[in-house]
Amino acid sequence: MDKKELLSHVHVKQGDITKENVDAIVNAANPSLLGGGGVDGAIHRAAGPRLLEECRKLGGCTHGEARITAGYNLKAKYVIHTPGPIYKDGRSGEREILANSYYNSMKLAKNNKFRSISFPAISAGVYGYPKDDACKTAVDTVLKFMAEENYIIVVYFILFDKINYDIYNNYFSQIN
Repeated sequence: MDKKELLSHVHVKQGDITKENVDAIVNAANPSLLGGGGVDGAIHRAAGPRLLEECRKLGGCTHGEARITAGYNLKAKYVIHTPGPIYKDGRSGEREILANSYYNSMKLAKNNKFRSISFPAISAGVYGYPKDDACKTAVDTVLKFMAEENYIIVVYFILFDKINYDIYNNYFSQIN
């Protein structure tokens, strides 16, 4: 499958990921999976208390890995939780961990035969990952997974803030 066809399945939107009507939304979780600030807290609040109950049973998740739960009160049927890296200096394996967060989320989507998924800008908020690099890693990893696994899925990057939204749009205009 060529890059142009893959790109036709990937979209950038500014908005609230908790409102997405897709098979799964991805939660930029913390390793406990018990909620927190930012997108993690918003997803837990919107999904309701049963999400927290299910997350407690999972026993946490390592940075770069991914776990799946039901979506409960969300429009999305499922939530894929993945703790991205906390950015230190760019030489501590952060890029590999971030790529793993996207890769492992896509792997869960494929294993569950999902047809649509929405991602936030994982680690590009309070975890301090440089926004430009986080965008490139996210998009490149998702496109690479789709190409290598021959897995076509509709992918949305849902950016809450205008800064990330503009970065993603700019990157897409460069690679298109």
